Amino acid sequence: MNIFGIKMLSKMLLLLILSAAVNESTQPGCNLPSLNPRAVSKDGDIIIGGIFPVKIMNSLTENIFMEKPGHQSCERFILRAYRWVQVMIFAIEEINQNPKLLPNITLGYEIYDSCKQISRALEGTMWMITGQEEPIPNYRCKSHTPLAAIIGEALSEITTSVATLLGIYNYPQVSYFSTVDILSDRYQFPSFFRTIPNGNVRSHSLVQLLANFGWTWVGIIATDTEFGELSTQSLKKELGKTNACIGFSEIIPLIYSAKMINHVVDVIKRSSVNAIVIISSETYIVPLMEEVTKQNITGKIWVATETWSTSASFFKDDLAKTLTGTIGIATHKGDIPGFRNFLLKLHPFTSENNLYLENFWEHIFGCTWPKTSTNHTTALDELDEGVKLCTGAENLNELDIPFFDPSESRITYNVYNAVYAVAHALHDLYTCKPGEGPFYNGTCANIQHFEPWQLLHYVKNVHFKNALGDEVFFDDLGNPLALYDIVNWHLTPDGNLNYAVVGTIDFSASHGKNFIINSSALMWNGGYTEVPHSVCSESCPHGYRKVAQQGKPTCCFDCTQCSEGEISNQTDSTDCLKCPDDHWSNQRRDECIPKTIEFLSYEEPLGATLASISVASSLLPVTILSTFIKYRDTPIVKANNRELSYVLLLAMIFSFLCSLIFIGYPKRVTCMLRQAAFGIIFALCVSCVLAKTIMVVIAFNATKPSSNLKKWVGHKLPNTIVFVCTLLQVIICIAWLTSSPPFPEQNMKSQPGKIIIECNEGSTIAFWCVLGYMGLLATVSFTVAFLSRNLPDSFNEAMYITFSMLVFVSVWLAFIPAYLSTRGKYMVAVEIFAILASGAGLLSCIFFPKCYIILLRPDMNSKEYILGK
Repeated sequence: MNIFGIKMLSKMLLLLILSAAVNESTQPGCNLPSLNPRAVSKDGDIIIGGIFPVKIMNSLTENIFMEKPGHQSCERFILRAYRWVQVMIFAIEEINQNPKLLPNITLGYEIYDSCKQISRALEGTMWMITGQEEPIPNYRCKSHTPLAAIIGEALSEITTSVATLLGIYNYPQVSYFSTVDILSDRYQFPSFFRTIPNGNVRSHSLVQLLANFGWTWVGIIATDTEFGELSTQSLKKELGKTNACIGFSEIIPLIYSAKMINHVVDVIKRSSVNAIVIISSETYIVPLMEEVTKQNITGKIWVATETWSTSASFFKDDLAKTLTGTIGIATHKGDIPGFRNFLLKLHPFTSENNLYLENFWEHIFGCTWPKTSTNHTTALDELDEGVKLCTGAENLNELDIPFFDPSESRITYNVYNAVYAVAHALHDLYTCKPGEGPFYNGTCANIQHFEPWQLLHYVKNVHFKNALGDEVFFDDLGNPLALYDIVNWHLTPDGNLNYAVVGTIDFSASHGKNFIINSSALMWNGGYTEVPHSVCSESCPHGYRKVAQQGKPTCCFDCTQCSEGEISNQTDSTDCLKCPDDHWSNQRRDECIPKTIEFLSYEEPLGATLASISVASSLLPVTILSTFIKYRDTPIVKANNRELSYVLLLAMIFSFLCSLIFIGYPKRVTCMLRQAAFGIIFALCVSCVLAKTIMVVIAFNATKPSSNLKKWVGHKLPNTIVFVCTLLQVIICIAWLTSSPPFPEQNMKSQPGKIIIECNEGSTIAFWCVLGYMGLLATVSFTVAFLSRNLPDSFNEAMYITFSMLVFVSVWLAFIPAYLSTRGKYMVAVEIFAILASGAGLLSCIFFPKCYIILLRPDMNSKEYILGK
């Protein structure tokens, strides 16, 4: 069976149940006693019905169906609902006096008190449909007075039952206070309309309100009814679309239970939630708030729905400490013209066709009407001493209560619009021109004998402006234009509470103007003006990201600072953004800043110091060369190839100066020159040392008789050694520069936050080949010098060459790990230091002893001394 069939079957079962109840009334046996709903009526050409919860039961007892229920009567008078009854009567009388609306048609009314009971509301509805006290479905006894529509009910669970019944007959129903979303289902409730926004709109408005104050940690309390459950589901659904979380969700019992109330209060007390949404009518909230006040729970933000946001039941000093700062939404209010004067004319002795006027009089004046006995004498002896008796002489004009303030009409205004919506629909039906009608072949309905479904067509399409200039119409789902006021409860100077309108939520306004709130007019619990917090975890500032806490809602999180190179520039970021390659995060991790460009420059202390040392060091071989040239004819200079010493000193000058190529902004030319120049120059230096070492060995061995080494003594052999050894390094460098030359690059990964401008060696193998070849020459030179260190002479140059090569090899062996472990400008500085240190070692070990003799010991600068004679 499809869904439509199931719905039709449920409606048929409802009719069968009602019929069975009627049939049982004529059968012998036991029947439930009649609920006897109170009613008031006034005849007219067309009747508009109304259902209002004017009275409610003082207490409810749970029905366990094992014994006869106790007697339950509706005694507690609800002044707020009584005003709804009065505005319906006022609106109908106003329409009857309007010559432009339904001329020559008199509207009547039938108004029933539901006592907030589904059974009484259904029985009253059947009375209006059938026209008799014992309702028989599908039969109407008062055919001359057609029922047009029904205004009501207030509670959603009652309205749902009534709407199911009226939907069977297609009677239009306009509710003034029912918000549950399911009533918008046109399949289940085809004839239902309302003048209050539906639950989905209300939930969306509440979420907007919560989001405006940044309340992401929310509690929900609702009545234990279908309305409470559906409203909670709707609110949870809307909250799920945001970053808000639900800390707890509890229910308020319909039948008072101290145990359940204390449980809810304990949950409130233990929870860190501060913003608590309450979806309930005032009747069930009062016991909860009294217990909250008793346990001195303060600092909570109570978020009110339209069902209790303007209720005067809470505006008393004993609840002021708890409820100050309450904020919520309320249906848009309207100042109904003439309504105040109508209310002030109410009187039990003069007003006709009215309901509960005696109870109304007793309630507002705090008096009691004397009871009348069967012999029509006043039973004064039944009254307690000190009880004030009602006389009828009391003056309503002397009272200053919200009941007489039409500017505070909210639900009352909804009832007013509901009555006028039906009246305008009737007017459209009445003014239909034959041939232009909406029905078959352009026909129109007869205002005296129309069917409910015919009026239903006009209610769907009704659109008018009321006396206040507000537009009234229904959308395809029977819902009105959504408009809410935002109210905030303030503490008055006398210690009581009152509410102030601090903003509006208008769904018809353009984006950015649909939510307006005056923050300066807000007052919070404790009299503070600063917006309180209701969050599970404080917001993560810029530079941090959220990390969810295991096993807790998403609103509960820890804040972790973004990693280096990442930022977050928004509050409560879930992820950090990676900076571009040429940028880096600042210290706060909230902004990407350009990376620091690093290279060994002349302007910084390290570069300037190394450059100064290089230049100063190059002056030493220049000075020594000058000295050698000056004393070129002395034995110490002539010994061991004077020209080779000149070449070595020139190479030493260039070796010190080549370190300057390593300083400054790396360019393609300098990158290609620095390693090649360094490798070739030092190869020349070591080649010269090697040549000098070999010549020392040959010179001493050539003095032996019959030695074949005499032919190698001279300039050709050392020059050849220097040329060949240097040429091999040149070839290696040329191959390197032609195949894979060094080039400048921006190294963005070696050091965080820095762009290192460095020379990429191109071919790492070629670079280490250059160093390896230079090391090979130094090793060979060291070995030869070491083996000839004990040659007999007064000035044994082989020993000094051994020391120089030892220093040279030690420096470059230490250079390798230091070079590999550093980055950036410090890597360049290490290589410069190795160049300077190795050059200084060669210079000091080979030439300083000779300079010492030339300049300080000229007596030793003789051929005899050198030959050991």
